[in-house]
Amino acid sequence: MARQRARELAISDQQLVVTREQLAALHDDLYVLSCAVADTQRDLADGMAAEEAMEALRWLLDAAVPLTERRIEPAS
Repeated sequence: MARQRARELAISDQQLVVTREQLAALHDDLYVLSCAVADTQRDLADGMAAEEAMEALRWLLDAAVPLTERRIEPAS
């Protein structure tokens, strides 16, 4: 179905049409992850207790999991 749609839109196999909503959601998740990484790097540089390190790890995982579960399907 995706190849048929690509032919209809006259795009190559290297191009993909996705919805603006899918792209915005991906950018949102990437922004959250980048904030979590920056926060954790800053906190690690300042030194942290074991409990704070666990909290930072949870924050990183909470930010990363949505990206591991995201699937972008070609727009129909």
